[in-house]
Amino acid sequence: MRKLTFLLRPSWLILAVIVAAFAYLCFTVLAPWQLGKNDSTEHRNQLIADSVRADPVAVTEVLDGDAGTHTEWRKVTATGAFVPDSTVLVRLRHLDGAPGYAVLAAFRLDDGRTLLVDRGLVASVDGTRPPAIADPPAGPQRIEARVRASEGVVPDKAPSTQDGFRQVYTVDTTQESAVLGTALTPIPTGTDKGGYLQLAADQPGAFTPTPLPQLDAGPYLSYGLQWLAFGLMAPLGLGYFVVAELKARRRDRPEPSAPTTPTPTSDTTTPTEPTTEARLADRYGRNR
Repeated sequence: MRKLTFLLRPSWLILAVIVAAFAYLCFTVLAPWQLGKNDSTEHRNQLIADSVRADPVAVTEVLDGDAGTHTEWRKVTATGAFVPDSTVLVRLRHLDGAPGYAVLAAFRLDDGRTLLVDRGLVASVDGTRPPAIADPPAGPQRIEARVRASEGVVPDKAPSTQDGFRQVYTVDTTQESAVLGTALTPIPTGTDKGGYLQLAADQPGAFTPTPLPQLDAGPYLSYGLQWLAFGLMAPLGLGYFVVAELKARRRDRPEPSAPTTPTPTSDTTTPTEPTTEARLADRYGRNR
């Protein structure tokens, strides 16, 4: 056991604590974080793929269905009419790589409930201000859309009125209800975020639809596996350095002294080999 006493030095103890903490984070935080993102992305992609193949259902079925059912990305149809003067613009959007706005409006169903509708994207003028926005068509309409979950709100980004339009920073049913002064019915999405409708292409009042996310899992799985590998490599690396230190100490251990015979004196002085203590001091410093 005396061979391992060097591990009690502060430098080795600090290194061991760092390695243990890093491995712990890899296995309990970093790897689960990336693997969890991979699972959620695959789940989202499956929902989108299923919605592409499925026929649309009436939005009233979703509104009156089980609130715990995951409904985001489901295709639905709605009959009713757009509410006049209900346009709200969402800032900081992009269309074909250029600054733009998302255009929101309220849609009142035949049964009286009112939903938030994302009409799509429009390009900004000179990259700084909204263009002229055409009102949605008046009168009874039948629209086809996808259910989307609200994005939430940004605490330090309050709604405002600029360039003659009410403007917000996110699509959120609760916030837009307050901005419009209209009771909007959140669509159940199976989460704590009430949903809204995102118009499909070629629908009444639609602009350029927001594109669907890419249906690939991304790099999250490989990132998660990499963090697991790093968590294994760190303790193995520490063990490698411990073994290397033991081998070096064994190599520098003094050999048993052999009997010496008197040698004739001479005026010539021969250099002496450095002692083991001197060799170790040269490698590690005097404080051993």
